Amino acid sequence: MTDEFDLVVVGLGSAGITAVEFATTVGLRVLAVERDRIGGDCLWTGCVPSKALIASARVAHVVSAAREFGIDVEGIRIDRSAVLERVRSVQRTIAAGDDSPDRVRELGATLLLGHAKLVDASSVDVDGVTYRAKQILLCTGSHPIVPEIPGLSDSNYVTSNSIWSRTDIPDRVAIIGGGPMAIESAQALTRLGVRVTVLESGPRILSNDEPELASAVAGVLRDEGVEIVTNVSIKKVTSSGNQQELVGWVANSEQSFVCDLVLVAVGREPVLDGLGLAEAGVAYTADGITVDEHCRTSLATVWAAGDVVGGPHFTHLAGHNAALVVRNAFFPGLNETPTTVPSCTFTDPELAHVGLTHAQAEEQFGSRSTKVWRRSLARSDRALADGVTTGQVLVVTVKDRVVGASILSPSAGELITEFTIAIRDKWRLSDLAGVMHVYPTHATPIGQLAASASFERGRRLKTFLRLVQR
Repeated sequence: MTDEFDLVVVGLGSAGITAVEFATTVGLRVLAVERDRIGGDCLWTGCVPSKALIASARVAHVVSAAREFGIDVEGIRIDRSAVLERVRSVQRTIAAGDDSPDRVRELGATLLLGHAKLVDASSVDVDGVTYRAKQILLCTGSHPIVPEIPGLSDSNYVTSNSIWSRTDIPDRVAIIGGGPMAIESAQALTRLGVRVTVLESGPRILSNDEPELASAVAGVLRDEGVEIVTNVSIKKVTSSGNQQELVGWVANSEQSFVCDLVLVAVGREPVLDGLGLAEAGVAYTADGITVDEHCRTSLATVWAAGDVVGGPHFTHLAGHNAALVVRNAFFPGLNETPTTVPSCTFTDPELAHVGLTHAQAEEQFGSRSTKVWRRSLARSDRALADGVTTGQVLVVTVKDRVVGASILSPSAGELITEFTIAIRDKWRLSDLAGVMHVYPTHATPIGQLAASASFERGRRLKTFLRLVQR
């Protein structure tokens, strides 16, 4: 038995690193344990590599469309091996900086690279050595789900974890799934010269987003060459050399899809194996560790944050909740996890969302109290100048207050923050009319939409004044 720590952090992904930095900053004695690579899913299999790939794909797309802007470019050649090497270079740069073992130690934490499991509410075992702690934070992340499709395990398939270790991407890729990761990858690979087929089991892609905006994204991808097949049920995968054949049912008929590589992108599940949860008495399900609104588990001194608790798998949510755990565990008062969590699918244009969708708002508050406001990018001077007019700002209000928003636009991930604040602080849409937006920017349509709401309130006041003056 070693000396007691104030906090043991198990898992050094986005949540764990945030917790370590906050805890050491306020003078806590911290033991940080990681069994794989520091940086977690975001750095090695998620946000960082996917966005680096998207960046290269965007350059290829801009160059290929240069003539539309009056610029003639000839001799374009895409080197997918070089693109993947650039992705790994970006990862190495980040891994050598903020996500390096040296930085964790420089923060003042004791770092152990090994396998940790709970012993009880106040101790963990790391490779046979027990360490005591006043508080314990579990943030072991998630890994890709691989569906049980006959023949898939014997085929040439990759997941979001394994694709980044490849040295090249072949010419034909079939993607199983229609969520954000699948759709981002589909567009990026197509722009890099890959023939991509998306196979989605549901009726549409991006099922958590507003249907009309998800449909617009599908239209953009199809225009760029992506084949999107919905309502497909994959029954088997057969392999012959480098060729893979996926056989499934579409609209009650059997169809086959041939490719060189299968990318499985049907979601992720929490990493729970080997944590000793059952033995220590921590409640959990297949969806993740069970926590309350403060991120506390069924044991008062054990906490969990990030993908391991299930729910939305967002880096920004993981980091936010990890910092919240440190506050709740060591400082008076309990802070609750946020209920207003923005998200973004990094297609081009980006699709961002926060709060309720139109359907959710109507179900919760009724159609009479719910109103949808829209502003097309076709009416945006900046979008016209940039040549990106497919998109829209869509805002859902209930009795004039903003309860949800979706943006399909360049930089939508940045723009959605404005509505995250509006929902949190219970603003009316017309309140945003008092916020000056720089012209011409991609935020200008937000100000114009808010002005429309303000003008409508003005018209109602005009009617009221006429009645009073009679």
